[in-house]
Amino acid sequence: MPSPLLTPNDRKINALRAQIPTFTCIVGCHDCCGPVTASSEEMARLPVRTEAEHDRALVELSCPHLGARGCEVYAERPLICRLFGTTPSLPCPNGQRPVYMIDTRTEQEIHAFLARTRQVLV
Repeated sequence: MPSPLLTPNDRKINALRAQIPTFTCIVGCHDCCGPVTASSEEMARLPVRTEAEHDRALVELSCPHLGARGCEVYAERPLICRLFGTTPSLPCPNGQRPVYMIDTRTEQEIHAFLARTRQVLV
């Protein structure tokens, strides 16, 4: 039975995450990290950053959740971040990839979800 605390969008995010193939990134790489948008539900899963942290990241064309050791929110990273390297439309700059790329239907479903939800700058 679904948790009553999860919104329909939270359940959709969880279902989509489960369909995105995973792979091992190069340790220390953050070549695909940059300014991205995420839904309000995805943002609610991330630690709050100050306006100064957001401004600094934007000036550096980076992400406010990128730290000295890489992504500090990797387990909760937004759907768009999870897509990098799993689809030919968002290839890993270093050639990393899962054994099987994401199926087209799932990728389209993710982009449709992103298009119909309010997106905010991470």
